[in-house]
Amino acid sequence: MTSAAGAGQAPEDVLVALADPTRREVLAIIVREGGATSTSLAASLPVTRQAVAKHLAVLEHAGLVHPHRIGREVRYEADLRPLKRTRQWMDALTAAWEHRLSAIKDLAEGSSTP
Repeated sequence: MTSAAGAGQAPEDVLVALADPTRREVLAIIVREGGATSTSLAASLPVTRQAVAKHLAVLEHAGLVHPHRIGREVRYEADLRPLKRTRQWMDALTAAWEHRLSAIKDLAEGSSTP
């Protein structure tokens, strides 16, 4: 794993983490509430605390959440920077495809003219 700030998280880690609807809901709750424990998350979801802990581990690996120990509890807070970097990667990929498609269109239109 990379640094605690999530720097350099690979887009595929973020995409894998967000592929599961339960993980998306876990992240949404953490963002909405400003943080949460696995126990409070389990109370809000139709899954066990152990299942929530596994989902949190995937989100943490992607750099989307970070644990903070407060006494006996571990509170998770969101870090959406990896999501922003993934969006930037997707935007660049989209722009490259649009450029290629435009070039193909120009080529096709140019060759269809007598």
